[in-house]
Amino acid sequence: MKKGILTKIILNAASIYITASIVKGVEIRGFLAAIVAAAILGIVNALIRPIFLLFSLPINLMTLGLFTFVINGLMLSIAASVTQGFYISNFGSAIVASIIISIVSAILNFLLVE
Repeated sequence: MKKGILTKIILNAASIYITASIVKGVEIRGFLAAIVAAAILGIVNALIRPIFLLFSLPINLMTLGLFTFVINGLMLSIAASVTQGFYISNFGSAIVASIIISIVSAILNFLLVE
């Protein structure tokens, strides 16, 4: 089944919601806030992330791609800073949360969409 944008947002919202219960320093106040955060994170990833990836290409190559985790944490922090009800206490939590969100999202996509 092909995923629509609404399905992607809901699955990402579920990933954010689950991650907030796992990672200390990440707080989400309700599933509606998670839906808004997922939509904003999608916009941030579509518009800002490619620019950061381009400018960080040399360091990303030197770290064999591991610097991408830092960029993902930064994108999550940006999304949290403009989303009411979604809070990240520090950058370390943002990096860990971005990794957990990716894992949970992959599992949910595999179980529910594929």
